[in-house]
Amino acid sequence: MSIVIPVALVVIVGLLASVMLSYASKVFAVQEDQLFLDLRAELPGANCGGCGYAGCDDYAHAMAEGGGETPCTKCSVGGPAVAAKLASLLGQDAGSMEKKVAFVMCNGTTENAAKLYEYEDINSCKAAKQLFGGSKQCPYGCIGLGDCVQACEFDAIRIIDGVAVVGRDYCTSCGACAKACPQKLIKIIPESAKVQVRCHNEQKGADARKACTAACIGCAQCSRVCPKGAITIENNLSVIDPEKCIKCGLCAAKCPTGAIQDVLHTAEQKEKIKKGLQMKEAKEAEKRKEAALKAKAEKEAAAKAAAEAKAAEAKPADEAPKA
Repeated sequence: MSIVIPVALVVIVGLLASVMLSYASKVFAVQEDQLFLDLRAELPGANCGGCGYAGCDDYAHAMAEGGGETPCTKCSVGGPAVAAKLASLLGQDAGSMEKKVAFVMCNGTTENAAKLYEYEDINSCKAAKQLFGGSKQCPYGCIGLGDCVQACEFDAIRIIDGVAVVGRDYCTSCGACAKACPQKLIKIIPESAKVQVRCHNEQKGADARKACTAACIGCAQCSRVCPKGAITIENNLSVIDPEKCIKCGLCAAKCPTGAIQDVLHTAEQKEKIKKGLQMKEAKEAEKRKEAALKAKAEKEAAAKAAAEAKAAEAKPADEAPKA
């Protein structure tokens, strides 16, 4: 009997509490905006913050309450497909939304990059950076300890041979890796930008090459072969304008250090582009040689003619015939 009474009291209290909670949930219920619910249902739920908001809920609220001022194209994870669905719900035009990916501006692999020391401490790029800027001689290069890998929620980035490498097919361009990188080496680029400078070293050519054999040395050879003037040299680095770039691959073929990455063309196509460029340059060199020889011959002929004219002037006149 002593056990039955406490058990009965617990059951009764539990029933009363459930009734009260059920009643309170109905009385104090907050009615969610149906538009918000519909928008939230279309978002992927990654809550990565790539859209610039705290998460998918925050972004959905901003769109629902923004009166059309909040763009529906900010979800990089969902991409164009989700943007189109959001636009349909909002009565907007999604416009064109190109897929974007993260790109690591470094090719300082263990083979290419010179080392300062062997690092054996906390497995973190931020921690290693505090010690002489990292274990590699290049002060701008990838430290390679994987802070970006830890930050990526989509398993789209790996450390391969000492350098972070992005898997374009898995990247959602959320930007988490770029925020995590203490070297500021990762940028978000259009997926179509398949020819990029894979270096961030702003040192002068000799120093950059000493630190990494694959560094951009600012020689401007890529700029000279670009048919559209899409490449400029800024802070000793080649910079490709994606708006002007036609992805011909000539810059990558010409780069003496391999600092320009071309992921558009196959190895066979790259070799063909390189041979074509070499043939063109050989023809141009031959033309320059011919022009130089012609100019030299003309100069020599002019000099000879001038010498003959001078000699004729200096020659004494023949005496007049005697009467």
